Amino acid sequence: MALLERVATLIRANLNDLIDQAEEPEKMLKQVILDMQNQLLQVKTQVAIAIADQHLLMKKRKENEEKSAEWKRKAVLAVDRQDEGLARAAIERSITFDKTGNGFAQQIADHAAQVENLKSAFHRLEGKLDEARAKSELLVSQHRRARAMNLAGDARMKIEGDPNGAAFDRLNQKVDRHEALGLAKAEMSKDTVEDQFAKLERSDQVERMLAEIKARKTG
Repeated sequence: MALLERVATLIRANLNDLIDQAEEPEKMLKQVILDMQNQLLQVKTQVAIAIADQHLLMKKRKENEEKSAEWKRKAVLAVDRQDEGLARAAIERSITFDKTGNGFAQQIADHAAQVENLKSAFHRLEGKLDEARAKSELLVSQHRRARAMNLAGDARMKIEGDPNGAAFDRLNQKVDRHEALGLAKAEMSKDTVEDQFAKLERSDQVERMLAEIKARKTG
């Protein structure tokens, strides 16, 4: 039965391996759970149908047993009436119903085995579904914790990581460059040697002219 093969595949599935191999474990588990729920519903339906068929077969077997018994009583009645031909005919009918009843008995036995197989598959799949649900809840919790840890790690890297360290270094270098440029400009604004000598000469000229003026005044 294709249904039982699908159920067996789901039951044999190693959830841990599926989780490890899946790119999106939560999404994969949700799909597995959905498949199990669908298969579980189908198995439950098949169990109900098989049980109903089993009851129907038992009813038909009982009807054939009753008819066989009735023809046997008729055969006895025919013998009592010394009608062997009629008795033989009644016996033939009784044998026919016995054979039919035996056929129903075999079908009942086969159906009983099928019902047990379906019930066993149902309970095993039900247990596997509970396991998948438990693992799904655990996995969701683990993933949430992992995401929180990743977010915390990202935040820590933004504070302490190399990218921002490099940014601070660049900022320091920029400040150093501005400071150096300011010092250079200050150096450039100072008097050169030529300027200093020119000032000395101008100062001497001023002093000579002042002395000459004073001399004229006193003369």
